[in-house]
Amino acid sequence: MQSGEPASAAAMRVSESEAKLEILLPAQNSSKSPGSRGGGSSSSSKGWQYSDHMENIYGYLMKYTNLVTGWQYRFFVLNNEAGLLEYFVNEQSRNQKPRGTLQLAGAVISPSDEDSHTFTVNAASGEQYKLRATDAKERQHWVSRLQICTQHHTEAIGKMMSQAEGQQKDLLRSIECLPASGHLTSLDPDLLMLKATSMATMNCLNDCFHILQLQHASQQKGSLPAGTTISWLEPKISLSNHFKNGAAQNFSSEQNKPASVREEQSMPEPCHLTREPEEINPDEELEDTCVNKEVDLGAVEEQRSVILHLLSQLKLGMDLTRVVLPTFILEKRSLLEMYADFMSHPDLFIAITNGVTPEERMIRFVEYYLTSFHEGRRGAIAKKPYNPIIGETFHCSWRMAKAEVASDTNSNSSSHSLSEQATLSEEPEDQVEPDYYTVRFVAEQVSHHPPVSGFYAECVERKMCVNAHVWTKSKFLGMSIGVTMVGEGLLSLLEHGEEYTFSLPCAYARSILTVPWVELGGKVNVNCAKTGYSASITFHTKPFYGGKLHRVTGEVKQNATNTVVCKVQGEWNSVLEFTYSNGETKYVDLTKLSVTRKRVRPLEKQGPFESRRLWQHVTESLKDGDIDKATEHKRALEERQRNEERLRAETEALWSTKYFAKEGDGWVYYNPLWKTVLGVQTQQTDTN
Repeated sequence: MQSGEPASAAAMRVSESEAKLEILLPAQNSSKSPGSRGGGSSSSSKGWQYSDHMENIYGYLMKYTNLVTGWQYRFFVLNNEAGLLEYFVNEQSRNQKPRGTLQLAGAVISPSDEDSHTFTVNAASGEQYKLRATDAKERQHWVSRLQICTQHHTEAIGKMMSQAEGQQKDLLRSIECLPASGHLTSLDPDLLMLKATSMATMNCLNDCFHILQLQHASQQKGSLPAGTTISWLEPKISLSNHFKNGAAQNFSSEQNKPASVREEQSMPEPCHLTREPEEINPDEELEDTCVNKEVDLGAVEEQRSVILHLLSQLKLGMDLTRVVLPTFILEKRSLLEMYADFMSHPDLFIAITNGVTPEERMIRFVEYYLTSFHEGRRGAIAKKPYNPIIGETFHCSWRMAKAEVASDTNSNSSSHSLSEQATLSEEPEDQVEPDYYTVRFVAEQVSHHPPVSGFYAECVERKMCVNAHVWTKSKFLGMSIGVTMVGEGLLSLLEHGEEYTFSLPCAYARSILTVPWVELGGKVNVNCAKTGYSASITFHTKPFYGGKLHRVTGEVKQNATNTVVCKVQGEWNSVLEFTYSNGETKYVDLTKLSVTRKRVRPLEKQGPFESRRLWQHVTESLKDGDIDKATEHKRALEERQRNEERLRAETEALWSTKYFAKEGDGWVYYNPLWKTVLGVQTQQTDTN
């Protein structure tokens, strides 16, 4: 065999009774092309051959180096005894110093979604190898062997930790058993220092071991190995205040979260503000030209050490609302603005009320609901929008040509709604009715602890509105971050007297050590009590092995008869397939759906509480790639809000919301459309 030229896999035989595996590889002669690769051996025609699952294995794989060099053949050796994955330029250089070595304890070995040949090895240190085998069979061979080795050495560290903890407890008992008086007592300053030092050392080692277990657990579908018990404690050491290039600071306590913002920056007592609702004139809003697609990987790659340091401080299940995340992972917009993306297809929203029957209206709502998520993701990289500050607001609107909305099949559609009649009666007779519908949107951060956002949208012409409140709960899940959307939405179709309640799925940022990406998961329900129609929708998370990304399934049924009238399947960011009870099927390609740009007031006309003006300097710095400056602006804003929150606490002043009022467990817009319509109906009744 020529130097650097690999062999190819031929067959695999597994003996389950003896827990042994043997892979036979025919010798690769020198005339074969480099594209045929696999395990290599210089002494036998069998490239891989072993009889015990913990013996060393070796062979050729392709390793991705960088954009310039690309993929290169390298000879890899799995040293099971030492728990190491080593690689060499070729098999002949195996006796020399390895070109690279990864410790496998706590590592994550992941098959890639790109193809059936590629996989990654992510070490606990943060170093990553991206490797490619000849075929799926060979990849599975390497992945399974690496995972077995990883689990073995991770568990071995656990046994060592147990022994160390036992010895440390023996030390403490020995010190505590000393007499209270005499030459050497249990209160001796040096012994007290020894007790404190040993306890701090064990705590630190436990923190490190927990990180290893988390990473290993992530490849076991989110669960720990059988028999493993971890007691998750609060952090025992303070978080570092300084990171590389000033990218992240003060990952400390709950007080590091933004609190509120002043109506006027110069106002000395923000707790006494009067926050009266402001009616935004849609005619002042202009079509938004701001497009911030998140495509830059540079900052994430450059600040990997910051991410690793942050992860080392977190505990499984920790609430991330207590942690200020580094600036370079931010998305250049507020969470309140992201909620507006649910209305990116106003034509589908407006068309809901055009359904002739309750069944059709419920189906239309489900169609709109499932098309409302994909626009919220601005690129393949998962980044985090700004945490809204209490009192922050966001306003926008959409204009949709009436001709572009699905035709109104309702026989009563030709008559104006009551709200339209009331409005038109006050207008000059020669005024022409607009040929477009307007959908208005307002969102406000109504609470800090817990972080609750309220948002409301309405189309007056169609007598429909939606009111929702969402409490985001972020948790650290090992190699992922999970965000639970606690709350409920209510769609009101006033023309039909129907109300649709709905919930929202959970969101996950996956692969946070490499290139993070977003996945939705969980079951959501839609229900209309008046009509008896409901929908059940499941967002499926991808299994560790196999399966598709972003899969969603659901069905609409009539509760009284338990009859399914519509089924849906597909991907929430790609193609959806709707199958109806009459046998018809409709496909919706979300990537081809036209997105209506929202309309936003120019920055100079916005108030200091409005999202874009509030975060203006942070956004500009991020656009310029100046992470240090963005961090500085963000920290200054948050510090000002903390001071204001402390001032309110000292004076026992409560925060007053502007657009939403708390009702029960939810938050309701102060002037919803149903109040306006009800007022018109009452007025007409009194007149009659």
